[in-house]
Amino acid sequence: MIEKDPKKVIKKIKKLYGNSKDLNTRLIKTKNKNIGVLFLESSSNASTISDFITKSIIQEANDKPLFQTIFNNIENKIYNSQLFTIDNIKDFPYYLSSGFTIIVTDDSSKAIVLESRANLDRGITEATSEPALRSSKDSFTESHSKNLGLIRKRIKDENLWFEEMKIGRRTKTRVTIAYMNNIADYNKVKKIKAKLKDIDIDGILDSGNLRDYLTEKKSIIPQIKSSERPDITCQELLNGKIIILTENCPFILILPTVFLDYIKSPDDQNQKSINASFTRILRFCALIITLLTPAIYIAVATYDQNTIPDKLLISLAVQREGVPFPTFFEIILFMTVFEILRESDIRSPSNTSIAGSIVGALVLGQAAVDASIVSPITIIVVAVTSICSLIFQDSDFINGIRVWRFLFILSSSLLGFIGIISMSLIFITKLTALEYLNSSFTSPLAPLDIEANKDAIVKFELPKIYKRPSYVSKNNPIKQRSKR
Repeated sequence: MIEKDPKKVIKKIKKLYGNSKDLNTRLIKTKNKNIGVLFLESSSNASTISDFITKSIIQEANDKPLFQTIFNNIENKIYNSQLFTIDNIKDFPYYLSSGFTIIVTDDSSKAIVLESRANLDRGITEATSEPALRSSKDSFTESHSKNLGLIRKRIKDENLWFEEMKIGRRTKTRVTIAYMNNIADYNKVKKIKAKLKDIDIDGILDSGNLRDYLTEKKSIIPQIKSSERPDITCQELLNGKIIILTENCPFILILPTVFLDYIKSPDDQNQKSINASFTRILRFCALIITLLTPAIYIAVATYDQNTIPDKLLISLAVQREGVPFPTFFEIILFMTVFEILRESDIRSPSNTSIAGSIVGALVLGQAAVDASIVSPITIIVVAVTSICSLIFQDSDFINGIRVWRFLFILSSSLLGFIGIISMSLIFITKLTALEYLNSSFTSPLAPLDIEANKDAIVKFELPKIYKRPSYVSKNNPIKQRSKR
């Protein structure tokens, strides 16, 4: 309940906020009645409150009332797009921090809440982590309502459902689950909702904070993909997947995610099928190269010299003449240096990062070869491995591949090709054992789904892909009429 005394209510809220300077209050006295107005200047638009809300309150309070109380008069006659009432003073901090203005009177135990948000969000801009070649250029922002609108304007269907909950005892962050009601598997939706409701933490500030709570099995390769592009989000929704949007975060989470989702590119849907297929095969080859090339080089140079031609072996031996360190140490040293350069490139300002990475790669590489610290072939192996890893866009997937690459290097340095084969079996076993929301991580390759493989590594022409992936949802599987 809220006290029927605006003075006491204002005093209590001021004490609650520690007399914070951005808490603005005003007590309006008219016709022997008191009206209290409360808002946070840091999150509200002060001019809107002065020009419209406060002015309307005074006018309505002084006019001949149409209703019995001033509270009812203000509630029914004030102009605002969002107006509702609350009856618990504990709700005040949430609405004040969200940019709402609260009005209390001495003739009602309720409070009127009016929208007066300040524009604290950046405008809709082009995606930075997922550049678009032939698709829409807009991306999600920190505004929760704008993000929902970017999805709504693409999918104009009443079956697009948004379910919202607040997570975080202190932040009370709005988290929205989006799905197509007549397509998505509702059992998966229920599982995700249950996991989110079980979260009891001080605050959620980013969608990445939710990953650990939603992940079912620990894995180096991420099982949940993120994106900042609305067109990708809508495509996944139409395939039956579930999307999680977090307030104040431009990145959404896509559930469930399979291994091939990291091999595909968002722009594949807008390209000719033969070009998209070639690009996907190229990415798959790049994945194998970035995983195995350093390990194979170590195995050949250390244990299995007889597996390569004599001329190439002589060339390698000549290049390594004078190098004091073993091949394993060379690879580890320069792979570590490159990863440091890559991290500094990401963290540095854009106007200095490119210059720093080029200087670091060229100067360090050439100087190390001239000083006979490493051989030229080592620089080539590290460069090829690193370049192939840059073909992928998801940073979590790149980091996962980085860890597995070092595991392959370690196994190769201990057992040669036997170590590579053993680690490859472990890698494949780990992938096939992963399962999220009853969907195998290696779908649609294992278990084999012939229809879903029409848009796996090889992409068929769009008119021939008339079914949604069954590993995502079996509801409403037909997405277009077959012309066969």
